[in-house]
Amino acid sequence: MSEEEVSSQTRQPRRWRLRRILLRTIIALLLLPPFLTLLYAVVPPVSTLMLSRYVQGLWVARDYVPLDQISPHLVRSVVASEDARFCQHGGIDWEALQSQITTFNEGGSARGASTITMQVAKNLFLWNDRSYVRKMMELPLALMIDAMLSKRRILEIYLNIAEWGEGVFGAEAAAQAWFGKPAADLSRTEAARLATALPNPLARNPARPRPGHDRLARINQRRATAIDPHLECLPGFGR
Repeated sequence: MSEEEVSSQTRQPRRWRLRRILLRTIIALLLLPPFLTLLYAVVPPVSTLMLSRYVQGLWVARDYVPLDQISPHLVRSVVASEDARFCQHGGIDWEALQSQITTFNEGGSARGASTITMQVAKNLFLWNDRSYVRKMMELPLALMIDAMLSKRRILEIYLNIAEWGEGVFGAEAAAQAWFGKPAADLSRTEAARLATALPNPLARNPARPRPGHDRLARINQRRATAIDPHLECLPGFGR
């Protein structure tokens, strides 16, 4: 047998080993989100942004609290601001998504149409940018999360991992940082200011809102008052 034939036979097992390693890695990556989602049904999760800050040795403030220990005003304000059809869709608001696609195709500026469940998917499993690749990855993850967790648990997770300032994560840490009180004691005005800070948490100060932020908060208060009929999946959080 020539040296060339021996070398070829040696390379083949190596290629198969690499392929097996690659296949196992892909399978592990595919199984990780459902495994973690099952775990997060009972264990307080951390977001990828929180993990990044921990790895870098940066300060993180987060005190996980059950949904019952978060002001109903904040629950209603966040749903009204971020995902008014939260109780009606299965993780993705297809009507809003189609509307944004149509707007984009007509030359307008698409706003994203992210549901609370999609934001949970992004915060738990993906990176934080505005790429279309990440947005497409959110869709199957959101459907999986909605199928595996209750609406109540999804909202509880969201309110405990949402960013509300530099190193400030979750409703309890936000309430303490901005208003010096527990999340359970937030007023309607405070809740509206926190909810409307979510799209730009590093630039909006809920304690001292600028005129534009204050205007959005007042609008949010009116919407939060009217959203009760759409909260059938969250009994106990109506007015």
